[in-house]
Amino acid sequence: MTPHLAPANPTPQHWPDLSTIVRHASTVLVGQLAVMAFGITDTIVAGRHAEASLAALSVASAIFISISVGLVGILQALLPVWAELRGARQNERLGPSFRQALYLGLLASALGAGLLQHPAPLLAAAQVPLLLHPIVSDYLGVLALALPATLLFRLFSILNQAIGHPRLITWIQVLALPLKVLLSVWWTFGGLGVPALGAVGCAWATLAVYGCMLGLALWLSRTQEIYQPLQLWQRMERPDIRQLGQFLRLGVPAGLTVLVEVTSFTLMALFIARQGTTAAGAHQIAANLAAVLYMVPLSLAIAASARISFWRGAGNEARARQAALTGFALTTLMACVLAAVLWAFKSTVASLYSEHPPVMALGAVLLGWVAIYHLVDAAQCFCLFALRCYGITVAPLAVYSLLLWGAGLGGGYALSYHGMGTWTAQPSPATFWISSAVALALCAVAFAMMLWHCLNRWGRATACPPT
Repeated sequence: MTPHLAPANPTPQHWPDLSTIVRHASTVLVGQLAVMAFGITDTIVAGRHAEASLAALSVASAIFISISVGLVGILQALLPVWAELRGARQNERLGPSFRQALYLGLLASALGAGLLQHPAPLLAAAQVPLLLHPIVSDYLGVLALALPATLLFRLFSILNQAIGHPRLITWIQVLALPLKVLLSVWWTFGGLGVPALGAVGCAWATLAVYGCMLGLALWLSRTQEIYQPLQLWQRMERPDIRQLGQFLRLGVPAGLTVLVEVTSFTLMALFIARQGTTAAGAHQIAANLAAVLYMVPLSLAIAASARISFWRGAGNEARARQAALTGFALTTLMACVLAAVLWAFKSTVASLYSEHPPVMALGAVLLGWVAIYHLVDAAQCFCLFALRCYGITVAPLAVYSLLLWGAGLGGGYALSYHGMGTWTAQPSPATFWISSAVALALCAVAFAMMLWHCLNRWGRATACPPT
């Protein structure tokens, strides 16, 4: 039986952190949706430009996300560390810790940029049509230049989430959206002396926008009063091998976990690309909506994990447990609402992305599966973030590797191209979404059981050892 993480007959006194989590999550969500709108903009612009542009964007986005999100996962694991310092009222330690994290961000940028510069082996292994190779390579080459600004801005965002002040980051992300739309349209189609760059124009727009966002973040960190107690603008210390080692012990398993999750999701685009531009374009629509929906449980998980770690830093394990229960209840409720809305309007949503009837029809079918996928995706996302607050990072990585890569991605590939038992091979994007949803449901059950065990154990003991 799946453990129930929400209390029976919940009342406000059961959820003392409800309003704090909702406010924090709402602010984070607005910013996350603004950033997601960057991707939606590029998808719509590329789809209006040409079917080949949309297909190339689908492949390039899959590769970029597979690389960048794993690196972001390493950095995101620092949120509980900084939130605990805030809960323990040790603000003076946040500045030095953040400056050490900058070394980690620069290292991650160098690694990711190197991988983005050489996508040819992956394109060949996935049998992506040769027609798309030049566009994909040019697109990723530009994003390699944008990666340092992207990751350093994300570090600043994580710090704001940890200290409970995400509003300034949200304002930056919202203000950047009109600029992103303007530049993507302009540089893709050309005009005013700028040649039409096609899908690569969207990548140049991303580079320009993230450069502006990082510059504004640096200015705010220097001038706003909320950052003064943190003493961020001090002389950079030499790399602290001990502290960086602690960051890596927490961040690497978390980053690899995110990498497995995201690659199991994005590698579908590479395997589906061999089915033709219609399948690739329809999958891009489904993947884009799944990512947008994911922002809701992600925002709630970020807000709740910041609160859980705050109370753990303050030494109040009971309040930390209640924050976890509150976050889980909110996450599952919102997942049900969003899944129902998407199911009801899947055809209308698909028509917003493309004018090509075959892409629209197949996209609508896939969005029905996305609605089901989101239900289990939301539950596992929250549990994963909550487990990190208790130092549990290795066990989720093992579960993800077995289920998402094995049953999800591997199962979808087998069902699409080889068949399995009485199931004959059916090369359709739907088979990948079905197998991935089943695998993710099993992950959600496993993570919920881990979290339930950990929360109960903290009620009886002074420690829940990392797994």
